[in-house]
Amino acid sequence: MSIARRIGLGLAAPVLALVFSLAVTSLVLLSIHAAPLDTFRTMADYASQPRTQVLIVNSAVTYYFAAVAVAIGFRMNLFNIGVDGQYRLAAMLAASVGGAINLPAPLHVLVILATAMLVGALWAGVAAVLKVRRGVSEVISTIMLNFVATGIIAYLLAPGRLAVTTQGSNNLGTKPIPPSGQVPGISLIPGTSVQVYGLIVLAVLVGVAFWFVVNRTRFGFDLRATGMSETAAVASGVDVRRMVVISMLLSGAVAGLVGMPQLLGSSYTYSLDFPAGLGFTGIAIALLGRNHPVGIAIGALLWGFLDQSAQILNLEDIPVEIVQITQGIIVLSVVIAYELVRRYRVVAEQRDVARALAAAPAGAPALAGEARS
Repeated sequence: MSIARRIGLGLAAPVLALVFSLAVTSLVLLSIHAAPLDTFRTMADYASQPRTQVLIVNSAVTYYFAAVAVAIGFRMNLFNIGVDGQYRLAAMLAASVGGAINLPAPLHVLVILATAMLVGALWAGVAAVLKVRRGVSEVISTIMLNFVATGIIAYLLAPGRLAVTTQGSNNLGTKPIPPSGQVPGISLIPGTSVQVYGLIVLAVLVGVAFWFVVNRTRFGFDLRATGMSETAAVASGVDVRRMVVISMLLSGAVAGLVGMPQLLGSSYTYSLDFPAGLGFTGIAIALLGRNHPVGIAIGALLWGFLDQSAQILNLEDIPVEIVQITQGIIVLSVVIAYELVRRYRVVAEQRDVARALAAAPAGAPALAGEARS
């Protein structure tokens, strides 16, 4: 199969999923007597504003960390559903550490990031140990650990423990992180005073590291081999239990970074209104991006666009749930589209092999066998 054909098939699934989701969304808009083209045009015009573009990128940075954390597990056929609990627990404890210490700027930020990654890795490690020691499904254990993390956060985020009361508000939060622990923004898009999260640089580094480790190292080969066939991996000498533990630890470490753009670039404290549910969004984006760092980046930007452009729909008397419908349809349709493309690729490869065999000289296979013997 030619390279151009492979690229075309790789792009076919997300394009088909997007077209199908837009078609279904159009039908929903027509059912509530709203013009689909006008709605899409309004969302696009709003997204073209510099301030909105910055907000889209900032949302995408956060989503990117979540999706990469999920993708690390997916590449080994592990389903880390606990990214949501891992990043929230990591953000709260990292915020507590960051607010309690006072170090020089670079070191202060590094301590906060290291704390978040360590907490996320240890929380994901619980599920890894349960899987390799007791055979507990990581799906069940990570879902349950999400609830446990919520309970721990609710217990610790209280006056007299790790929380302080915000002056003039009933909101509870950790002690604010001093300026030395904050990451300044970047004026990446002209025309607005709003800045892009400075941790976008870290997101790029994480994406590059993810690609390099998975595709250019022995560990990445073992990771992919185990994900495709655990039996074959064991036969080739791969320690599957060790790979499960390491993969979950890495996934949890990246999950710990999910809340860092918001914590170090905007809120500087973990409070009751800290964003939740980002881990589940990461699952959808990882599926959309086929666990590839570039595909995940495109999916994160798409999700950021949909989330931010939804705000203008209220002013147009259009339910913002339209965006949620679109996102849900994209996830469902992209899974189906990828499976259809995969089956088509298998059939196409079989046809190519059949044509090659039919075009070969009549005695070629036999002569080749005699030459090998």
